Parts: sequence; structure tokens; C-alpha cells
Amino acid sequence: MAADYQDYYETLGIDRGATEKEIKAAYRKLARKWHPDLHTGKKKKGAEEKFKKINEAYEVLSDPEKRAKYDHLGSNWQAQDFGPPPGAGKDVHFYSGTDLKGGFSEFFQTLFGDRFNRAETAYRTHAVNGRDVESEIELTLEEVYHGTTKGFQVSNGAICHMCGGTGHQDRSFCPACGGTGTLPGTKMLQVKVPPGLSEGSRIRLRGQGGEGLSGGKRGDLYLKVHILPHPQFTLKENDLETEVFISPEDAVLGARVSVQTLDGLVTMTVPPGSHAGKRLRLKEKGMPIKGGGRGDQYVRIVIDIPEFITEEQRNLYRQLKETKTG
Repeated sequence: MAADYQDYYETLGIDRGATEKEIKAAYRKLARKWHPDLHTGKKKKGAEEKFKKINEAYEVLSDPEKRAKYDHLGSNWQAQDFGPPPGAGKDVHFYSGTDLKGGFSEFFQTLFGDRFNRAETAYRTHAVNGRDVESEIELTLEEVYHGTTKGFQVSNGAICHMCGGTGHQDRSFCPACGGTGTLPGTKMLQVKVPPGLSEGSRIRLRGQGGEGLSGGKRGDLYLKVHILPHPQFTLKENDLETEVFISPEDAVLGARVSVQTLDGLVTMTVPPGSHAGKRLRLKEKGMPIKGGGRGDQYVRIVIDIPEFITEEQRNLYRQLKETKTG
């Protein structure tokens, strides 16, 4: 009897265009819900079957190569030829559903069985380097400007020692890690942040990624930089933008005003006749540039109309208005 087609996307409740992050999130949610240890009595057996299907779906969709093959074949998979290639040696064995001990479905084994079991054997006996991992680090504008050493916590999934990181035991899913091959954990790290990093740039921490197998090296951890919004400054590439509030008379007559920079207060000259919205440049008061130099800081003028004035000041404004021509 032919194996039934398994709709792995439907099993995880996701669209066919789901991202790697969405696939992982859906799997974790369902795995927590249907883990057999959370069910008792008659419900436990049903949960076990559901849990197997969820893990099988994740096994395929989380692996780009398996997913590509699965998507290519589609529901018309039975029209494909999965038999041994011509001239295959006697050591090549193509598994069928009867080879299983309660693990993957016959559909899975038909599509991936031989290659999967060969890969699992190699995984156990040969050194495999750990995966590179990407996370995000949030930095203030001051931290990016001056550079800093920052402590942060990252997820640190350790290799499951019960299954050796394969996620499987006796062709069934490992009960300890739920088929993921890793056990959840966290660790604290200190990272040196050089000055002048830009939004989206990455910091590489060698040997802080996924754990290797059978003597393989750990992968690397890449920290993607996210610069937090600042209450005073707006970052535009290597330049900074800010505002300065001046009185109407200073705008007309000109003035010297204090302006905040990331290095502290500086004095800036506002030329006579400056209008609201005019931008003045503070040369090389912006962000450090990789390779040398710094950007500029642009200061936008805001005319500060006083809310409360004396009667004498009010009369002066009336006189000014009366002398205005045109």
C-alpha cells in the first residue's frame, strides 16, 4: 500500500512561504503543547503520535535541502522514481516504512530514508563543526560613538548527550530533546564594541556559536547591531541631527548659543537673520567613520516663542509690528 502524502506545512500550521524563524516558532509552540510528558492516560498515546508528526514536519522544513526537495515534489510525489539508481552497490539500502521502529513515517522514509540514515551515521562518527549563530545586540548611540564593553545574555543550546545531537534514537525521536538535538540554556558573554558601528553591522565572536560534534569546532556567534533611538539626536548614516531653540530676537540679531554634542556642550554661532528650520553644521561632530574621520552634526533652528512676556515686551513687539513694511 502506497504511503500517504504528508502536508508538513499544515502539520505546523504555517504558510508555504514561511521563514526559518516562523517555522521554528511554530514548532516550539506545538512541541510544548503536544509533548507526551504533558499528557496522561488515553490522551498520552494520541499526543505521542501528534508529537511524531510535528517533529517529522520540522525535520523536513527546517532543513533547506529537504524542504527544497519536498516542495519540488509536491503532492504528486508518487509519480517520482525513488528506487535505487542503476548500478547501485549491494551496500546501498533503501528504507521502507517497515524498517521503522515508531519513528518517521513511510512517506518520509520513501523521500529521505537512505540519505537520512547515512547522514545520521556520519553525524555520529565524524567530526562536525558547530553551526554559526546570529543574535541581536542593542546599543545606545553613546555606546556606538565611544565604544564600550558590554555584557549580555544569549541562548546557548548544548548538544543533547542522550542522542549525540542527532535528535534521534533507534530511528525514533530522542525523548530528551524532542528531536531538536539540543537542550536549551543561556550564558553570559562580554563583547568589546568598537566605536563607529552602523545599524545592521555585525560583530563576530569566534567559538561562541553552536557546539560541535565528535570533536568538531564550535561555530561562531554573529551579533547584529541595533542602535536604539535617542531622545536628542537622529542618526543619518555617519551624520547626527539635532535641534536648538533660540528666541526671536536672537534669530534676527544673531547670537552665540550652547549646543549639545556627544562630546559635550559646544558654542555655536547663529548668524543674523536665521529663520526657523535653517540647518547649521558642526563639522566632524558626527559619528566615527570606519577607516578614519567623522561625520558632521547638523543643528536645526527652532524659534522659541515665549509663552509669557511682560507688558513692556508686548509694547516693543507692537512697535516692531507697526514699523514693519511691505
